[in-house]
Amino acid sequence: MMNSLQKVWDTPFDLLRDMDRAVNGRVGVDNDDLTAKYPVDIHEDEDGLTVTAELPGFSKDQVDISIDNGVLTIAAKRESIKKENTTTHLNERRFTRVRRQFTLPTTVDSTDVDAKLNDGVLTLQLKKKDEVKPRKIEVK
Repeated sequence: MMNSLQKVWDTPFDLLRDMDRAVNGRVGVDNDDLTAKYPVDIHEDEDGLTVTAELPGFSKDQVDISIDNGVLTIAAKRESIKKENTTTHLNERRFTRVRRQFTLPTTVDSTDVDAKLNDGVLTLQLKKKDEVKPRKIEVK
């Protein structure tokens, strides 16, 4: 019969997984239902807005960007990585879903958006409407 000390030594990854769940408050929680947030920067200049979001580990096919009624939504979803015919000892890169929403100023032209994902950093360039851009008036 195995005592608990032997079990710890026989399955060290089970112990680490249990400790991680206890420390992070995830005991009894299905992580597939969790939506995480990610860091975002938003900067404005006279031409428009630049939105920069950290999405490490996501490919461009896993990222969904939309603008609806002046609300910018950036969402990304990654399915669990499972390998056939293997024993998983640690699985921290499981299903992940992230989502952020931002209300855009009315000065932004939602039809003129450029999106790039490079090295896990998403950059959106949102142009301002021409009629609200500062313009220089020539004096005659």
